[in-house]
Amino acid sequence: MRQVKLWMLAAILTICGMTMVSCFSDTKKSAAVSATDDASQFVTITDVVPDVILEIRYFGTYNFVGTRIDGYDEPTALLTKQAADSLKAVSDDVKAQGYRLKIYDAYRPQKGVDHFVRWAEDINDTLMKPYFYPDLDKSVLFPQDYICLKSGHTRGSTLDLTLFDMATEKEVDMGGTFDWFGPESHPDFCGNPETGEYTGDNSKSPANPKRSITPEQFKNRMILRQAMLRHGFKPFDTEWWHFTLKDEPFPDTYFTFPVKQLNK
Repeated sequence: MRQVKLWMLAAILTICGMTMVSCFSDTKKSAAVSATDDASQFVTITDVVPDVILEIRYFGTYNFVGTRIDGYDEPTALLTKQAADSLKAVSDDVKAQGYRLKIYDAYRPQKGVDHFVRWAEDINDTLMKPYFYPDLDKSVLFPQDYICLKSGHTRGSTLDLTLFDMATEKEVDMGGTFDWFGPESHPDFCGNPETGEYTGDNSKSPANPKRSITPEQFKNRMILRQAMLRHGFKPFDTEWWHFTLKDEPFPDTYFTFPVKQLNK
């Protein structure tokens, strides 16, 4: 029995180790990681990019948890000054193409990440499963890196966003909802994001082989992606909506202040 317990402990530690390595894969390698509540280098996005539309999902209840997330005191969005300036260039770019940017999340305080972790540890809380992770058992969220102990959002130069069509006055159809847990959210689902070529290959979705996106939906994802890349952001390989400033100013700092309108 003792040997079985030791084997189980080793397995758990191995899974946690893999999770931490993968979750930190988009960070720069550094031995020092710091935390601070200093918001002096942040701005309210709408002060810099007044044309953006905000739909801050974690301030409301329509998100994968189903409740307002800790640390979201107001329905606003914050970024580092450098990331906001680059986002202004993206906004001007897509406006010339007939779109506006719509933001779901930007800076995320560590308190919010901790809330996600507590929720993931409660295997019985599956209130929003039909809407965000119908193909997954909740027990895989840590091993498969859907939930991590740290997030690039907490460093202040990462955001989640989509496009809004000014002609139709509707959100652009990206073929999948924000925060969908599954391969359908990957930028390379049904296409090659490096070339922009639609392939129709939906083999990454074994749980539901009939699930796919259209050439138009893939093209829409690429419009957003290419605009973000043109202005200094890098993509994330599992979420079409997620981008981080390449030269983020605080690659090793995780901020703790709440999301609310900043004092000018």
